[in-house]
Amino acid sequence: MTAPIMPQRRIGLARRYAILARVAVWVARPLSMLPPHLLCRILTLLVKGTRPPIAADVLSWRDAVNSVSRRCAGEGCLQRSVAVMLMGRFHGAPPAWKTGFRPNPFVAHAWVEVGGVPIGEPKAVAHFHAVLAVKHR
Repeated sequence: MTAPIMPQRRIGLARRYAILARVAVWVARPLSMLPPHLLCRILTLLVKGTRPPIAADVLSWRDAVNSVSRRCAGEGCLQRSVAVMLMGRFHGAPPAWKTGFRPNPFVAHAWVEVGGVPIGEPKAVAHFHAVLAVKHR
């Protein structure tokens, strides 16, 4: 489902934060293999009762996930986006989650947003056609 959009930033992490990111990546792997309707249902449960996140926090969670997983830092956009949602839930403020595509040339992608702005993504992602979305109500 993924396409390499751009090289992902990797950073040094404190041990506790790295462990949290590894747990998120580990849990995100089987979740990213679920059928889309089931994944959406689970992510919808993740955002219940939480507050909206701050964009800088979401970027830091995204960088942490990329730093502990080559797959997430590479072509694993679905696993990366789910792991960032989990990191957000660990902090009580998961971002919005979307999957979508660009028709010509066809590229499918999954990403996270805050206030309708994709976090850590190139500007072109804002023009993708969203197919699935999970966000705060």
